[in-house]
Parts: sequence; structure tokens; C-alpha cells
Amino acid sequence: MSSNLDELFSEAFSRANDTKKKFAPDVQLRLYAYYKQATKGDNFSFNNEEDNLKNAFKFNAWIQLKGMNADEAKKNYIELVNSILK
Repeated sequence: MSSNLDELFSEAFSRANDTKKKFAPDVQLRLYAYYKQATKGDNFSFNNEEDNLKNAFKFNAWIQLKGMNADEAKKNYIELVNSILK
């Protein structure tokens, strides 16, 4: 199941990146957080070199998913992309 999930996750990531559609800021944050949790897990790192407010919002969205396993984060990412890019 995991390899199929990984493939679906990769496809959803490509669709989200390739679309011309603009995502609302809250959707962008959710996509970012699910992606980071799916790929990095609870290994949080805060980049405070640029635009501190923007990075703080991104970090906050990610840290709210603490404890979510990678497969669940991937499923949520896929569902969110599919709900927006029907």
C-alpha cells in the first residue's frame, strides 16, 4: 500500500505544483504542512533567515500536525489536492 500511496502523493504534488490555479493562503499553508509532515515528520526546523512572519505561519501550520504519521499526512495532502483540483 505504501508504494501506491507514495505514487499517489507524488502525482498530487505534481498536480498542485503544475496548476495555474491560485490557492487561498490557508490552503497553501495546509498543503505545506501536510507535505512537510509527510516528508520530514516531527523533525521540525525553523528558517528565520527571510520573511519571518511568512515562515512563522508555515512553521506553525506544520507543528500543529505533530504526531501525525507520514501515511496519514500523505492521504490528507492527496484528498486536499483532489478536492481543489477536480
